[in-house]
Amino acid sequence: MVFYPSRGNHQRVPTYSRRNRGQSALIALGEAIKRVRIACGFSQEELALRVEIDRSYMGGIERGESNVTVLNLVKIAGALGMDASDLLAQAGL
Repeated sequence: MVFYPSRGNHQRVPTYSRRNRGQSALIALGEAIKRVRIACGFSQEELALRVEIDRSYMGGIERGESNVTVLNLVKIAGALGMDASDLLAQAGL
């Protein structure tokens, strides 16, 4: 069963910090997430639903615009069938 998060007014959509935008570590991590996601056959929306985050936030993570939290990184890695440390290694971090 796939969980579809509520889209009600109580859910906040993350805002993107210009301070973090373009950081090489975030870009590398986002590219690694995208590479593994595609290899797993997931769309960006499907991965976001599995992780229970907004699809636009997932897009920001993949583009290196968003500084992903450790908890979300662990969730993303788990949805991709790997550990967070393996995902970081894929990114060269």
